[in-house]
Amino acid sequence: MKRLLNVTLHLLALSALAIVCGVLLKSHALHKPVEEVNVMNKNPGISITIVYDNNAQDSRLTTDWGFACVIKTPARKILFDTGGDGTILLSNMKKLGLDPKKIDIVFLSHIHSDHVGGLTDILRQNPNVIVYYPHSFPKEFKGKISSAGAKAVAIDQPQQIATGIYTTGEMGGPIKEQSLVVQTTQGLLIITGCSHPGIVEIIKRAEEIGKAKPYLVLGGFHLKGANDFQLNVVVDAFKSFGVKKVGSAHCSGDHTRALFKQAYGSGYIPAGVGTVVSVSE
Repeated sequence: MKRLLNVTLHLLALSALAIVCGVLLKSHALHKPVEEVNVMNKNPGISITIVYDNNAQDSRLTTDWGFACVIKTPARKILFDTGGDGTILLSNMKKLGLDPKKIDIVFLSHIHSDHVGGLTDILRQNPNVIVYYPHSFPKEFKGKISSAGAKAVAIDQPQQIATGIYTTGEMGGPIKEQSLVVQTTQGLLIITGCSHPGIVEIIKRAEEIGKAKPYLVLGGFHLKGANDFQLNVVVDAFKSFGVKKVGSAHCSGDHTRALFKQAYGSGYIPAGVGTVVSVSE
């Protein structure tokens, strides 16, 4: 009788343990998806994908002289410049999984054909965009945008074009150019087309507009052919501004890229067509 009682108590204890373990396992199973949902719902931040450049990075893509990148924020998808050939631009975007129909804003830095040449093809795919272009563009250019069904906005002075996203306004001359400035918790993201007004001057303007230190500078720096003295002055200026990440693309020049890589180490981004940069917002 005593032995039977002991066995019964043992079985009851095991049952209780099983129930407790079952509750714990069930609780863990219920809790785990909540954690996954929270991770999925975290702010995805900002990504910059170079979709057109004369420097190779992704062997699937076509390189060509010019520049374009897609900037994705939680609220906006911006195509910065359109490269020189719309067919190449759209092909690269497709291979990178970027749908031109989901672009909200087209931002044109300056009038050169290697930066605006793909615009017609983009507008054929998606006329439901706002095109921000420098005020100095010829009048017929605005007509070209409007006739495609897009909204054309000429930019002269610095201004906000979306929450936390600014244009430097037209800078320099005779080739007038605008650059893009994005505010993040890391600092400012500065995107340039060719930097005809001078990359150092662009960073100065961006600081004035964004009221913060630059974190990333990416795009064409117009330093192809510059000598070591000139390049070292620019690199030193980047350091003095506190720039943390550098992606010298397009017209920057191979020697410029090599010097920035040497100066910035892991902070240097090998910018070319297919490069993707992610920054927490």
